Amino acid sequence: MEGMGVILAIGVIVVVGFFGGLAAEKLNFPRITGYIIIGIVLSPSLLGIIPEETIGNLDIITDIALGFIAYLIGGSLRLEHLQKLAKSIAWITLFQSLGAWFLVALALVLLGYLVIPGKTLWQTYFPIAFIIGAVSCATAPAAVMAIIRQYKAKGPLTTTLLAVVALDDAVAVIAFAIASGVCQPLVNGTGISSYQMLAVPFLNIVESAAIGVVFALVLMYISRLVRTRELLLVVVFGMIMLCVGLTTYLGVSSILASMVVGFIVVNKTRRKDMFLVVEGIEDVFFAMFFVLAGLHFNLSILKVAGVLAVLIVLARCVGKYIGARAGARISHAPDTVRKYLGLALLPKAGVTMGLILLAALQFPTFGSIMLNAVLASTIINELAAPPLTRYAIFKAGEAKVNLPEKGREITTV
Repeated sequence: MEGMGVILAIGVIVVVGFFGGLAAEKLNFPRITGYIIIGIVLSPSLLGIIPEETIGNLDIITDIALGFIAYLIGGSLRLEHLQKLAKSIAWITLFQSLGAWFLVALALVLLGYLVIPGKTLWQTYFPIAFIIGAVSCATAPAAVMAIIRQYKAKGPLTTTLLAVVALDDAVAVIAFAIASGVCQPLVNGTGISSYQMLAVPFLNIVESAAIGVVFALVLMYISRLVRTRELLLVVVFGMIMLCVGLTTYLGVSSILASMVVGFIVVNKTRRKDMFLVVEGIEDVFFAMFFVLAGLHFNLSILKVAGVLAVLIVLARCVGKYIGARAGARISHAPDTVRKYLGLALLPKAGVTMGLILLAALQFPTFGSIMLNAVLASTIINELAAPPLTRYAIFKAGEAKVNLPEKGREITTV
């Protein structure tokens, strides 16, 4: 399959991914688990159906898909629902982020010397641990959104989950900037820069949000001129593409900007069709996105960084779960949120990988170790976490499934 064309590859991804999602659904797994497994099977590490050079040309699909997924997440955050849970959302976001950061960092500092012998604490073990812990704060919005959409979940857990996921990316960017600002002087022997630690991530977030506000206002204005759903899809599609393209060009967060667009649109206009038109094609985005995620599977990375990856996965899961429970208890969140939210916050992917790629460039002496360990942990996590998110939503009684034979929806506990 050397030299497979991009269009042919997309066709293979969508069609074969569909059957993978169907098989996963039959086995009571989320569809995205099937998509990821199909991507792994098609990857150069296994069957090699889609070659590595073609996968590189397909990465633009990831950026586009994440933009639309972020828009839908923002559109799920209605102020009237958020206000009831604002205290819970704030405390849970803080505790589960810090829990993941510091537990991952602690585990890698204490056990890192067993995996990477012969290095120094402050110039190697601590920087690696602190930075990987920081990027572990992020939760993958695509995986969470895909599962919520598949099972039509609705309720306090779902609302809290979406809000925390939306905030997690901003927290991860800030945490990474702080970790990088602390670790660079330790590795290079220079002074700590408060500007790099605090001002740069703050400006990044403000700039992303401002771009989102502008695009939301323009989208709402143009939508008034549209009378049909078909043309509305053209307008929404075009504006999100412009938003993603501009933020990528400027080097700021396209995910945060797209979330802001969806958040403002859903709270400033009552036109449900602004989101319904995108929901009609969302499964195509989910299939392409998660099959592509699986295509990046590299068996050699798992062999090289497997032990570190397992440490990262276990420490992050425990940190997220305990942190979410602690935040929910302090804020007196509903019982379903306290019991199950931690399990739903475990997916990670795009933002984590983006930040660790940046870290690998900033710290060349041990950048490859961090990159391989986080990539391997992401592969493990993408397979293990979605079923846990599904389990949490079902146990909370917020999942709805279609029963074709009865033609109605029921809530499944």
